[in-house]
Amino acid sequence: MGVSTSRPGKGIALVTVDFPPVNALPVQGWYDLADAVRAAGRDPEVRCVVLSAEGRGFNAGVDIKEIQREHGVGHTALIGANHGCADAFSAVYACEVPVVAAVGGFCLGGGIGLVGNADAIVASEDATFGLPELDRGALGAATHLARLVPQHLMRALYYTSRTATAAELHAHGSVWKVVPRAGLLDAALELAREIAAKDGRLIRLAKAALNGIDPVDVHRSYRFEQGFTFEANLSGVADRVRDTFGKRRQAEEGSR
Repeated sequence: MGVSTSRPGKGIALVTVDFPPVNALPVQGWYDLADAVRAAGRDPEVRCVVLSAEGRGFNAGVDIKEIQREHGVGHTALIGANHGCADAFSAVYACEVPVVAAVGGFCLGGGIGLVGNADAIVASEDATFGLPELDRGALGAATHLARLVPQHLMRALYYTSRTATAAELHAHGSVWKVVPRAGLLDAALELAREIAAKDGRLIRLAKAALNGIDPVDVHRSYRFEQGFTFEANLSGVADRVRDTFGKRRQAEEGSR
């Protein structure tokens, strides 16, 4: 369990996240992920990083239960989660080499921050992408969802907490390829090998150049969003909504 790094091929670093049961990351998990991606990018032998996950889905966002356990005694876990997410998202975006995200199953909340900042996305046919933040008493990562879908669709998805499929994102051009779940990692590594075949110095210059012409400062934009998360918590509305997390589904299942 945790974050691990392996070398599945020349010039490729595979960073794998594994936090059962749903890859909802605790505070330290976000920092560990950031450290792993940065270390891979700093390695002069690496020309491409593949970000993947074990288990049912790619990422379910932050560990809400970790924040709930601190209810009424401070905001250390919330602040830690916000800073940890920002650090992980930044590490992916600023990685010195291209990052390919291999997304299987659900990609929610913080997962959108990771893939939205990745350079390319390969997804399985069962992959879904969304920001259920309003149902969890939080705000954020619209900055990254806006890199995956057009503006008005981003807003509709954000306000409703609905998800988009891998096929829909492929149609919008943000997903490189959609494949069966069993072939996900192979497809991501195929793309990574094509990237890693380029000159190492040149691919790093290319990454820096593309980041330099980005029309949106993703770091500043996301931190601006997080300010409203803090406001929601200070006003008490975040706790009120967050405390219903999981209870609505249990009530619906109990009434059947």
